[in-house]
Amino acid sequence: MSETQPPPNGDQAGGNNPEAAAAAAEAVKIALPPPKAAIIADLNVDPPESDGEDCALVSVPDSSARSSNDDSNPAKNSVMIKDSDIVEGEDLDQQCHGASMSREEKVSSLKAGLVHVARKMPKNAHAHFILGLMYQRLGQPQKAVVAFEKSSEILLRDEEEIRRPDLVSLVLIHHAQCILQANTGDSSDKELEMVELDEILGKLKESVQSDPKQAAVWNTLGLILLRTNRLQSAISVLSSLLAIVPDYLDSLANLGIAYLQSGNLELSAKCFQDLILKDQNHPAALINYAAFLLCKYGSIIPGPGANAGEGAYPHQVEAATVAKVCLTAAVKAEPKAGALWVNLANAYYVAGDHRNAKKCLEQAAKLDPNQMSARYAIAVHRIKDAERSQDSTEQLSWAANEMASILKEGDPAIIDLPIAWAGLAMAHRAQHEIAAAFETEQRDLVEVEERALYTLKQAIEEDPDDAVQWHQLGLHNLCTMQFKMSVKFLKAAVARCRECSYAWSNLGIALQLSDDPSSAEVVYKRALSHATTLQAHAILSNLGNLYRQQKRFEHAKAIFAKSLELCPGYAPAHNNLGLVFVAEGRLEEAKSSFEKALQSDPLLDAAKSNIMKAVAMSRIGGNI
Repeated sequence: MSETQPPPNGDQAGGNNPEAAAAAAEAVKIALPPPKAAIIADLNVDPPESDGEDCALVSVPDSSARSSNDDSNPAKNSVMIKDSDIVEGEDLDQQCHGASMSREEKVSSLKAGLVHVARKMPKNAHAHFILGLMYQRLGQPQKAVVAFEKSSEILLRDEEEIRRPDLVSLVLIHHAQCILQANTGDSSDKELEMVELDEILGKLKESVQSDPKQAAVWNTLGLILLRTNRLQSAISVLSSLLAIVPDYLDSLANLGIAYLQSGNLELSAKCFQDLILKDQNHPAALINYAAFLLCKYGSIIPGPGANAGEGAYPHQVEAATVAKVCLTAAVKAEPKAGALWVNLANAYYVAGDHRNAKKCLEQAAKLDPNQMSARYAIAVHRIKDAERSQDSTEQLSWAANEMASILKEGDPAIIDLPIAWAGLAMAHRAQHEIAAAFETEQRDLVEVEERALYTLKQAIEEDPDDAVQWHQLGLHNLCTMQFKMSVKFLKAAVARCRECSYAWSNLGIALQLSDDPSSAEVVYKRALSHATTLQAHAILSNLGNLYRQQKRFEHAKAIFAKSLELCPGYAPAHNNLGLVFVAEGRLEEAKSSFEKALQSDPLLDAAKSNIMKAVAMSRIGGNI
């Protein structure tokens, strides 16, 4: 009889799926421009201790008036520094007193000139902005804050002659940076100390209460903390801001993102739902709520052949449908936004509509052929198509080439190298698994296996602390029946993420197959201690299978019953319960269990084989 060890669950768990991680990352739409556009405007002047010989003034190009909330095009929000804008040191010497000056004198003269211009032209927001940049570069953030406050005050006036929406975003970013710099002294990615955070929150309250328009600055500060992965600090700033100005919806959207990234799905959902109730036309409302739904439910909704049976998880399927509706509405509002089409494709895929998912990805590729996230999503779609059809030729080759081209052509400042390598590893691993399942020449199989192993290790090298990649490497060794190595890598995964129930479960499988049943039992129970109700059925089935192999049949039946109580259509549990009945000589009950397994999952070959053997045994009255 063939037993069913459930497929390693690493590709089903939220957080253990590199493509899901990439889709979720692309799904989140926030107001801060991308990193490259965030700190473009700057004085090309080094502090006095520098030995440079030139100083530069930033020339901010005029742009047509547009909404101050439109941050969708980073290029429009950038201040470009051109060679023609730079005043060489020698020329500056002639302009300033006509005599040779020291570096300190040049900087002092330039600063004095900027202060003079700012006083003489009080409505010149650009002059105050440049003065603020000077102070920021010289390490005087307190003075820079004053200059940026004046610049933003001018820009936020509703006067046609001074309206500069292209400059507002940059002023806010630098203003927020200086607030942070003044309180922390650096730009590290460590969470703010309590004293620093209290001081910032005190300034926030005082600033916004005196001038509600300053909310934009503090929202930007929250975004900077969010982008530098200081999630708790970002949550403190954004929630404090909302306590003062509860209708500042940009902060509500970004607070939801911060909660989502920190793993607090309940509070994240509340923020996004409140945002939709207050303004469903807010640019981030529908998109972020859909992202939340896909993050929470997308990786655990079973489709055909996913061992769960038709009609499983109705609430999760309903959530996927809602995400699809939200993203469809967002696409209608912004039909040329490629990222929205990628996310809509993800929603269709989760709902099992692979045809429309493919169409959405094709549309995204047409809108922006060079968008790396769209190319990545298309490659992932090809991998999944190949896995469903068990065809390792054309689709997987295209996917692997696409992933490789992302690594080769993508801007390292934009693409996430660990995820890119993980994507290539995913393609190579699928190639190996499909090749191993069919008759393939040993030489070709070894080549495919070595390629998969190399890319998996490269993904780990890019980020050695990423538990997901250690997990994937452990799964690869499990599939190649190198059980001892699998144990080693899965232990590395759980050491980096002790709460990942699927990693613990797969470690239990590896230990069980390594003939260490006592350790496997302990590990399965550890996995159950971390599992949610949506994960526990698979782990219970694994534990029941261990008890069956140990001939502890009563324990095994009780565990399988618990698994099926949590997920009535879970095919491996039905199949393995059937094996218990076979061992007890209860062939009719065994056949019933195998039939239920096939009803839930017609692709479960073990159940097909077992039911034929059970029928044959019942005819001849034999034993295994």
